Amino acid sequence: MTMTPTEVFSIVNTAVLPMWILMIFLPKWKITRFLIDYKVIPLLLSVVYVIYIAISLQSGGMMDFGSLSSVMKLFTAENAVLAGWVHYLAFDLLVGMRILNQNKQLKIHQLLIAPCLVGTFMFGPFGFLLFMIMRALKLKQS
Repeated sequence: MTMTPTEVFSIVNTAVLPMWILMIFLPKWKITRFLIDYKVIPLLLSVVYVIYIAISLQSGGMMDFGSLSSVMKLFTAENAVLAGWVHYLAFDLLVGMRILNQNKQLKIHQLLIAPCLVGTFMFGPFGFLLFMIMRALKLKQS
């Protein structure tokens, strides 16, 4: 039985949610740490990504990232859009994990880290930027 891209989209969106919840509310719990240390969810997302990139290449040929109009055209193909979305989910999650790993040394209170994680989950680079500002301020204090 094969799944439609819509079904896969729903599954990957649902799969990342528990990880973000654990990272925001239980970042030091041993299960959360295991999932972070072994990058379990990003690895699973990577498999889905590779599958959908392969499907996109098979059906549409090489992808052209050389101009904005080429990228816009690329993101009209369902399988390519799904691959792109999975790419975002995986990399945002990896950035969130990196934030928590760096915070093991920085020891910024979790109430301050939580907005960085939520920002990374919802708006990627925004949450990362927020964390980097906090990190710089913390390092300046040291």
